[in-house]
Amino acid sequence: MAFEIIQSERIFEGKVFAVRVDQVRMPDGRRARIDVVEHSGAVTMIPVDGQGMIWFVRQHRHPAGLDLLELPAGVMDTGEAPEISADRELREEIGMAAGRLRKVGEFFLAPGYSTEYMVVFLAEDLYNNPLNPDEDEQITIVKVSPQQVRTLIEGGQIRDAKSLAALYLFDLFSRK
Repeated sequence: MAFEIIQSERIFEGKVFAVRVDQVRMPDGRRARIDVVEHSGAVTMIPVDGQGMIWFVRQHRHPAGLDLLELPAGVMDTGEAPEISADRELREEIGMAAGRLRKVGEFFLAPGYSTEYMVVFLAEDLYNNPLNPDEDEQITIVKVSPQQVRTLIEGGQIRDAKSLAALYLFDLFSRK
């Protein structure tokens, strides 16, 4: 059930994503315009320290107009392996590297309009190895026990989709 692209035009190119407009022919012959956010992909990490605490970051998200509690995450550079991105983003966001990274899952973030694809890693055996943070980030690290995570979700204190999906995948991964 593939759509045939009749015409495609990139109308915006930014630092993190680009936007294109596709004119497509659907399988039933009708035509449609589809706006697509092109994204190179991203990683989300679930850092767990030696005491079993999960490391989150609290940061202001300008588009949402709020400070959000999230798992560390970041954009993959074009052509970059997800493991390399995960290592860099952990070091930038929480100042730690992982002695062991294990993939727990992957998913499209918003496939109705974006190509962004997320890869989720469990980061264990953490050790100090900071990199300078991105210039537009002001991050506070928040360590949470696994028992507290459910309470935070139920209380609406974790509202970030990638974090919620990653925590669900982590729960499934942990049950294996």
